[in-house]
Amino acid sequence: MQATLHTSDLAQFTGDIIRYAHPLNRQVVYTHGVRYVAEHGHAYWLIDAIVSYYGTRQMQAAFRQDPRTATMHFWRLTVTDGSAVLVAQADAGEEPFIRQVIAFTDFPLQQIDIWAEYDGAHWTLYLPSEH
Repeated sequence: MQATLHTSDLAQFTGDIIRYAHPLNRQVVYTHGVRYVAEHGHAYWLIDAIVSYYGTRQMQAAFRQDPRTATMHFWRLTVTDGSAVLVAQADAGEEPFIRQVIAFTDFPLQQIDIWAEYDGAHWTLYLPSEH
C-alpha cells in the first residue's frame, strides 16, 4: 500500500482539542495532524521513535543542560535517498540534543517537523500549523 501523504495536506491542520494517547508512554499525546501523518505516511514508527526518548537519561540530560527543552522542543525528520535522520533541538539553528539515524525509510516527504510542548502533565506532539 502506497503512502498518500503530501506536504500540502498538512496545512489543513490548525489545532483542535482532540488528543491521542500513545500506548507506550501515556505521558505523551499527539494531535489529529500528527495522527494524519502517521496514517497517511505509514509512519506510526515515527511517533514511536520520538516517544521512545521521553523519560530516558538522554532526554533528562538535555533538560538539565538547556531548561528550554523541558517545556518545548522541536523534532525534524529529514529523508535522503531512502534513509533518514531524526533530530530534536531546543530551537532552530541550534545543535540537536538527540540525533538518530534511520537506515531505511519509505516515508513519502523529504522533511517533516513535529513540535513538542509540555503542559505540566503531558507532552503534546503537534504539527507547526497546529500551534
